[in-house]
Amino acid sequence: MLIHVVEASYRGGHRVWLKFNDGLEGEVDLSAELWGEVFQPLQDPACFASFRVDGTLTWPNGADFAPEFLHDLVRDINRTRV
Repeated sequence: MLIHVVEASYRGGHRVWLKFNDGLEGEVDLSAELWGEVFQPLQDPACFASFRVDGTLTWPNGADFAPEFLHDLVRDINRTRV
């Protein structure tokens, strides 16, 4: 199964709640992942909040994250909460 984001909700700062097509869902803080030229503008929370869902999170400046990467982050966070 190809993993993709089906829903996302901005939670403030650099946090976002994500739901995937396999049913996994959870909140992640992406602040530690915003390095490099394309992600630098997203360090501004207002810019970060401008994402849209297109199988993953995408931003108007062309930045995006692989949906598998986001899935792994959510899965790992959920594991540590158990």
